[in-house]
Amino acid sequence: MNRSDMPDQADREPETTRDFTATTFVVHEQRTLLLHHRKLGMWLPPGGHIDPHELPNQAALREVREESGLVVELQDQGHKLGRIQVLPQPYCILLEDISVGHQHIDLIYFARVCGGSLAHAEREASAARWYSWEELGAPEIAEDICELGRRAIESYRELDVKD
Repeated sequence: MNRSDMPDQADREPETTRDFTATTFVVHEQRTLLLHHRKLGMWLPPGGHIDPHELPNQAALREVREESGLVVELQDQGHKLGRIQVLPQPYCILLEDISVGHQHIDLIYFARVCGGSLAHAEREASAARWYSWEELGAPEIAEDICELGRRAIESYRELDVKD
């Protein structure tokens, strides 16, 4: 192959960058917590980037605490497999287009409140609100947030029935 056969740098598609993030749908009294994100102007659950030294489940717990003041327990607690630790499993993993050439690999967790008190971090969120199953259908709630919020509420209804 000679130089004339190689694609020019300008002709190449830009490489996509990806960050790992953790998002948590927090359920309390059959409602899920959403924060009105200042920068994006959207209602979103607590979440953010996973720091290089963190495990994904630790990032999920940290982000909830930082953004809401709440202490939560993830629905999946993980377990031991012999001497190996199986990390708490996310409900699902989303691939989200954030901007041209940039994506988030978002690990979605479900959790319930076990302490703290609601006090949203004002630098990131202008408001915090608990949404019921029905209220998640409001036009200002994105389709994916509505669907996952409802699944989180439903998953705790099923657990509460078993207990």
